Amino acid sequence: MIRKISTAVLLFTALNSSYAQEETAPVKKVEFPEGYTSQIDVVYTKVGDWDGRMDLYLPPNKGKATPIVINIHGGGWNHGTKESQTGFSTFFKMGFGVANVEYRLTPQATAPAAVEDVRCALIYLIKNAKKLNIDPNRIVVMGGSAGGHLALMAGMLGNNHIYDTNCPGVDNIKVAAIVDKYGITDVWDWAYGPNITSKSATNWLGSRAKDEAFARSLSPVTYVSKNTPPTFIVHGDADPTVPYQESVTLAEKLKEAGVNVKFMTVPGGKHGKFDADKNREVNKAIADFLKSLGLDK
Repeated sequence: MIRKISTAVLLFTALNSSYAQEETAPVKKVEFPEGYTSQIDVVYTKVGDWDGRMDLYLPPNKGKATPIVINIHGGGWNHGTKESQTGFSTFFKMGFGVANVEYRLTPQATAPAAVEDVRCALIYLIKNAKKLNIDPNRIVVMGGSAGGHLALMAGMLGNNHIYDTNCPGVDNIKVAAIVDKYGITDVWDWAYGPNITSKSATNWLGSRAKDEAFARSLSPVTYVSKNTPPTFIVHGDADPTVPYQESVTLAEKLKEAGVNVKFMTVPGGKHGKFDADKNREVNKAIADFLKSLGLDK
């Protein structure tokens, strides 16, 4: 009996090895500059018995509303936590606030739940901009992997309220910029495409996994228009998880639409596992892009 239990445990561990490091790694506290304040586990929405929470890191109120970055963690829409995200020094140095957001994960809730949640987070900040002393005209949405997908969806939907059912009442929704780090841009392609396919996509689509129109409605490439916010994209061209080609295609469509887009390729880069020097280069490029838009003023 003991041997059987041990084998089962080992099998379970092997099947979940891709999540183990993130889930067992010690949580680091976000370090922020003197004068900044934190508000942890702010409830931005409620769905049934689930509370959508975000952590806010806000610069001192000097009488002028400040820009803010909404950060969205990755994890294939099925794992990950906001507490795993701590590297915000680039934005703090620029005087930005940060809203670090959690959202519902598979299998607790399948699509479009995660999109609904990040839209609610954006709408919460717009509704509470005066109270929080943030500038609703200088909101940036950012994420990596599935978080990159959600950042794109939050920003590119604009005033399309298709997934705003849980948070109605705001008409003027527009973000100043989107930062997409190796995000999924075509959900149908990630589920069934010729390059790389993922069970994370079909699991997230749930009972509608074969509904191509539904998957397209959750894909950033569907919403490209001349009104798409300025977008920064970074992707490693050796990414084994999310096809590099998805970012190539999105960047091409954005350029064709006349959108201000910066596409940064990391030669030989894997799925976000860039070395320290390259990470610094990426962070500087993101900062330079936001500065070029005047968002730090």
